[in-house]
Amino acid sequence: MFRGIREDIAAMRERDPAARSGIEVLLCYPGLHAVWLHRAGHRLWRWGLKLPARVLAHVARWATGVEIHPGARLGRRVTIDHGMGVVIGETAEIGNDVHLYSGVVLGGVSRRPVKRHPTVEDGVVIGAGAILLGPIRVGKGARIGAGAVVRTDVPPGATVLAPSPSITLGDEVNSRTASGTPARS
Repeated sequence: MFRGIREDIAAMRERDPAARSGIEVLLCYPGLHAVWLHRAGHRLWRWGLKLPARVLAHVARWATGVEIHPGARLGRRVTIDHGMGVVIGETAEIGNDVHLYSGVVLGGVSRRPVKRHPTVEDGVVIGAGAILLGPIRVGKGARIGAGAVVRTDVPPGATVLAPSPSITLGDEVNSRTASGTPARS
């Protein structure tokens, strides 16, 4: 158990340049607190203690702003940076060394008791506000950009970006994307 906590702290320090010390991460990173509470709740869930597991998940959500269903499976060194608003559904599976930012949703699209949430393989980074829906698979090392809505499988190593908005410059008829390139009409 303590080895896992040390690994999580080291992973967060590696991924977040604002993390100045291990003690700061231990005390001040609610995303990691949510993951640690989830691990306890998941153990209760596996033991068949469903109600206590759900109560612990509810307390964790209240304390951290991160909602992880106790049935979800998380790998090692999963980190949640600025975790407020993260939601991870019951049948979600997250591999090792995955990094999530605020507002990420791993949601379901079915009301039936089947696999209905995403599977995220090792080494994936999911940007702020990204929404992944359904029993899709996100391949190893993929990157999901902020604000993307993903409903299909993502191949290993791929990058998924949200559409860029068009920006009109003053009275000009031509518009440009956020990157500064001319928008296509």
